Amino acid sequence: MVPTPTTSKINTWVSANWDEYLENINNPIYEKAKGYYHRRKYRIEMTPIGNDHSQAHSIINHAIYLYATLKGIPLNGKDNCSYRKPEIFEIQPDLSCYIKDNANTIPWGTGIVDLSQYPAPDLVIEVSNSSLSDDLGQKRLLYEDLEIAEYWIVDVQNVRVIAFKIENEGSKRIQESQVLPGLEIKILNEALQRSRNSNHTEVSSRLLQQFQ
Repeated sequence: MVPTPTTSKINTWVSANWDEYLENINNPIYEKAKGYYHRRKYRIEMTPIGNDHSQAHSIINHAIYLYATLKGIPLNGKDNCSYRKPEIFEIQPDLSCYIKDNANTIPWGTGIVDLSQYPAPDLVIEVSNSSLSDDLGQKRLLYEDLEIAEYWIVDVQNVRVIAFKIENEGSKRIQESQVLPGLEIKILNEALQRSRNSNHTEVSSRLLQQFQ
């Protein structure tokens, strides 16, 4: 039986072809959901609405923009952007960035980014409050297959960033970003930890000192 919106499982990979995936993700009940498609399986995630997820999302987003600005690194960031290679891939990461020569690759007015026409982003980030095993597992394989240069997981529960460099169809843990040269992952971890007890202005002030 073709999975329908009422029988499909949320936050679970479901076997389906591309048309079946589109039928499900385009249903109005999933208007605020995120969709992923990879190797004839799809996953639908309801958009997180909790404080912890949104706060971690916000501070990492800010840290990236602040670092790129201070270091003069061209960058265009995107929140919850959809990327699609029809019949093959769909990704909707929490954060993604086009960096340096790719910064202005996607023109204004583009809806879903067609990966058969445009390159994939240089950096994708998943903010994980309840989906860590999947972000470390199936999604990691997905981003390896897409040949994303760098993949970060913001582990909300354990207050850390897990960063991977992707190359040669595999991934390797890194402690310093390659796409944002000189950015140490430990500084992002400190910012996450500090944000638990300090407001974002205070966290940003400390980041500014560290980045300069």
